[in-house]
Amino acid sequence: MLIDVALAGLGLVILLLAGDALVKGAVNLALRIGIPALLVSLTIVAFGTSAPELLVSIQAILMDAPGIALGNVIGSNIANVLMVLGVPAILTGLHTSGCDTRKTYVMMIVATVVFIGLAYTDLFNWVDGTVLLFMLALMLGDAFRTAYLHRREVRSAEAAAKLAAESCSLNGDEEEVEGADPSLPMWKILVFLGLGLIGLPLGADILVDSAVRIAEALDVPETVIGLTLVAIGTSLPELATTVMAALRGQTEIAMGNVIGSNLFNMLAIIGIASFVGPIPVDPNTLRFDVWAMLASSLLLVPFVFMKRDITRVWGGLFTALYVGYLLVVIA
Repeated sequence: MLIDVALAGLGLVILLLAGDALVKGAVNLALRIGIPALLVSLTIVAFGTSAPELLVSIQAILMDAPGIALGNVIGSNIANVLMVLGVPAILTGLHTSGCDTRKTYVMMIVATVVFIGLAYTDLFNWVDGTVLLFMLALMLGDAFRTAYLHRREVRSAEAAAKLAAESCSLNGDEEEVEGADPSLPMWKILVFLGLGLIGLPLGADILVDSAVRIAEALDVPETVIGLTLVAIGTSLPELATTVMAALRGQTEIAMGNVIGSNLFNMLAIIGIASFVGPIPVDPNTLRFDVWAMLASSLLLVPFVFMKRDITRVWGGLFTALYVGYLLVVIA
């Protein structure tokens, strides 16, 4: 049991390091060969940062443990709202009132409702995956169009100040693309890509294999391990990023990051994984977990539409709710 927990931790560390290496290598290679930074931000960075969750889900299905795949997505979405926003808010508070995320938030709620509706068919298959990926394509297309229009307008000195106040999720500076390093030599780019491509499947295999053994040892469903151990682990990068941003006073992007991550988890990860194999939905997940995911998302309404900051009090409440959720799931 202790060895399996240690192996799960090792697999998680490999996943996180490999995912970071893949993002850094892919971003710099794309910029080096002339792909616009705007397109890199909306596609390569978004897909790359979700690579650990995606590989875990695919590996879980290949190892006949689809409950881990579904639990990982649902648990990560709950953790993103309650833990990733709650813990940093306890430390410094999050200044989210100046952030306009209404459009993407509505997209997230719509995606969540559709996801729950598909879950009630008791199985995610390739047909459901097609629906989810189609929604993802529509949202990425809209994001690309919005970002392109934003970039054109921000070139006007007269409109620049207004646009900066209205948007916290798009920026027009190519050098601010996550992971970009203009001085990075080509050989290092190739090394990062190699490490990422080798490390991701290796880490996913170790993590899923040990998670399955932990579930068997504790005599709990695989979905519970996905909702807790795996979900918390794969949410650690978002938590670390938000905590560092909070400590530096750069909290405006926290809400956008959480909303974007949740959208990608539901639409891209389950959408792609369902083509690898069917993903059955546990009855307990339908009775409780999917509704906990929707409820946690709806908690953000006052902060998105009423322009309120997530204060330390709210951070404490979010974190307490997450601890309570974990206790219910484990029980």
